[in-house]
Amino acid sequence: MPAEQTAEELQLALGMLLRQVRNAVGGGVSLSQMSVLKRLDRLGPTTAADLARAEKIRPQSVIATVNALQTEGLVARTPHPTDGRQLLIALTTRGRSLVQERRKAGHDRVAELISERLTPAEQELLAAAVPLLRRLAED
Repeated sequence: MPAEQTAEELQLALGMLLRQVRNAVGGGVSLSQMSVLKRLDRLGPTTAADLARAEKIRPQSVIATVNALQTEGLVARTPHPTDGRQLLIALTTRGRSLVQERRKAGHDRVAELISERLTPAEQELLAAAVPLLRRLAED
């Protein structure tokens, strides 16, 4: 199969799988908000500028997203310990719980789909493809 056709099929399949995961985890926060929450979970407390760089979006967009998340009690801002001009953004306990719940629900749904819809041989093939997909996704 030519690379263009593979790319089209892969994009379609990933989009459908992502919808399955979204349906399993429910609503509440937008995809961009969830992305910021997950990034904060991985990075720990960080500045808006560093968060914008990591998310590859404009600082103004990060600030708008963080403002909305702070209103919902999912993140908090605290003074930077060494640079009084900056604030650190961190997950609250509620924010961390949401990330963990969403991650588990998504993982559970994908695992369920794999178990129900793929044969053991197909499951092995999929597991072998994961490192290739990861390489495609890396920066």
